Amino acid sequence: MNRIFFTLLIFVFLGLSSQAQEDLKVIQPHWVSFTDGPNALYQHQAAQAFKMLDAREEAVKQLRTLGDWKGWQEEVRKTLMKVVGPFPEKTPLRPEITRTIQKPDYRMDHVVFQSQPEFYVSATLFIPNGLKSKAPAIIYCSGHALESYRSFTYQHVILNLVKKGFIVFAFDPVGQGERLEYYDSATGKPTIGGPTKQHSYPGAQAFIAGSSQAKYMIWDGIRAIDYLISRPEVDPERIGITGRSGGGTQASYIAAFDDRIYASAPENYLTNFKRLWLTHGPQDAEQNFYRGIASGLDQPDLLLVRAPKPSLLIATSRDIFNIEGARETANQVQRIYEAYDAPGNFAMVEDDDGHASTHKNREAMYAFFQKHLNLPGKSSDEKIDTLSKEELMVSPKGQLLETYPGKTVQELNQQFISDQPTGSLEDRVADSRELSGYLEPEGESERMMTGRYQREGYVVEKHLIKGEGEYWIPFLLLIPDQVTAEAVLYLNPEGKGADASVGGEMEALVNEGAMVLAPDLLNTGEMGNGGFNGDSNFEGNSFNHWFGSILIGRSLVGLHAGDANRLAKVLQETSGRETIKGLAKGRMSAVLLHAANYNEAYSSIALIDPMVSYRELVQERNYDPSLIPFSVANSLPHYDLPDLLEHLADKKPLVLQGNSGMPSKGQSLLPERPTLEKINFIQTADPEERKGYLQQWLQP
Repeated sequence: MNRIFFTLLIFVFLGLSSQAQEDLKVIQPHWVSFTDGPNALYQHQAAQAFKMLDAREEAVKQLRTLGDWKGWQEEVRKTLMKVVGPFPEKTPLRPEITRTIQKPDYRMDHVVFQSQPEFYVSATLFIPNGLKSKAPAIIYCSGHALESYRSFTYQHVILNLVKKGFIVFAFDPVGQGERLEYYDSATGKPTIGGPTKQHSYPGAQAFIAGSSQAKYMIWDGIRAIDYLISRPEVDPERIGITGRSGGGTQASYIAAFDDRIYASAPENYLTNFKRLWLTHGPQDAEQNFYRGIASGLDQPDLLLVRAPKPSLLIATSRDIFNIEGARETANQVQRIYEAYDAPGNFAMVEDDDGHASTHKNREAMYAFFQKHLNLPGKSSDEKIDTLSKEELMVSPKGQLLETYPGKTVQELNQQFISDQPTGSLEDRVADSRELSGYLEPEGESERMMTGRYQREGYVVEKHLIKGEGEYWIPFLLLIPDQVTAEAVLYLNPEGKGADASVGGEMEALVNEGAMVLAPDLLNTGEMGNGGFNGDSNFEGNSFNHWFGSILIGRSLVGLHAGDANRLAKVLQETSGRETIKGLAKGRMSAVLLHAANYNEAYSSIALIDPMVSYRELVQERNYDPSLIPFSVANSLPHYDLPDLLEHLADKKPLVLQGNSGMPSKGQSLLPERPTLEKINFIQTADPEERKGYLQQWLQP
């Protein structure tokens, strides 16, 4: 008996050992030409951005005369409004001075106003004592400090300007200071992290809804100007703006959109998009304009459009925003000021430091405003006594939403969502193709086989295929000894290997006689960096890749759909079938819905625990950030995922949903649409039941 048991144990061990030896990775570590897979998506996006930026550079080189430059400015103004606007109508600010604090040399008026109805802004107006007449005023925009302008670094600049006789108006950007939107009311602390997350979390929803975080924040700045010039102490002809880091972003944008800003001095932000893509890449939601690069814009345009009004570009040599780009921007901008015969109205100052405020740069900024806002005096940087948190508190409880129960960005986004679909279903599908940036695969794609494993009843082949750009897509091809059922394209956001093991879900399809092709699309599996593999960190690479795709007029969904259809062609050729079927899990369902609508090769699709809709993603206050990369910016004014599913209804799609998320008959997906009955909605989480439904779906 012991000998028999020992013999069986050896066979079990050998079987497990044989299975353990399978390496389903297609790319091996020593294959130098293929080892940059995790960066392939970024490199592909950057290559597209560089082509667009090079075209703009060539156009700028041709500008010679003042007339040429004025024509460029006019086009930039139109384009800026196209990619950011339209702005809301101006409504009453309803300002309220919550309290006034008198200091020896100045006083502070703490103010709350409404930049939009019930969208409250907290701010402080610093007014020097002893003003004899209307004085110049500077708007101060805060960078990504959670406390906003209450930061000691920002206080130092603000109070130095006040000492020099300037009125300063500092306001809280949304998501900072007293305008947190995701916070614990008991502690006043943020619940999702700092300013970047406070901006990007609702900002991603804004893009999907057809708006943008930049629009809201620029509009806050424009309305801050409205309030500032309403004050009797302020000279409306002498308005300046400055801010560092995220405040430099705001200062650049606000000054580009509102010509009431006479002098602008953004700090630690401006570079150019080429150098940005070559270094740390696109970042927070508010820094990105919808199709900005695709529309011909670059960061220098934010200064070019202002000429000949005075501008100072403030930079540091080791900043996260590349100094080479800042210098290239300055050289380009200097040309338009020379064409206007106003070279003295533009300058750049830089210091050797990191992402920081420096003594040299501060003094240059003071001198710039003193000169151009006509308030001469000493420009030395002085020591100041910073103010306490209590002195700088604008609202009674330190958070506006505690006292002024107004709207959040997430709530503002809802106004862009239509209750009823617009246009015909065919029109909506056509819109999805254009908005997603889908490109039809063309020509033959180069392929390379890298290995094969024999399993009981089928083989597993490992392949690479050239994708849309200069990258390769790894995929597995599971081929039964006898193909008796359909060929299936199998998309899993966790990658090709997630369900490819012996006894896995793909094997269940192969055992039914189906050939199965499972790829690692960009940023998944071997081509990923963890960003799409269940990562909910919306400050991670996947989120910023998504922002990058918006800049160049593409979407990750559209790119994936193109590559999916490239693979569908491979599956057709390999199986010898005219049509195939598509199966997608979770977030990857959005990819398959787009791909199948643009390719007649799909006879049917199956969606397992799919994304329900982009609408629900925008309507949900606390949504899952890992869904964002699988959405399409500006989709909701034109189409949603249920439209794409309905368009495939004649192919009788199968939708398997677990115990939550989708009602059994999908009423939340396709309310009151007659084609609903053609879609097979099944609510079950039981693995065996699901296998049975998939077996039925597989039959030709």
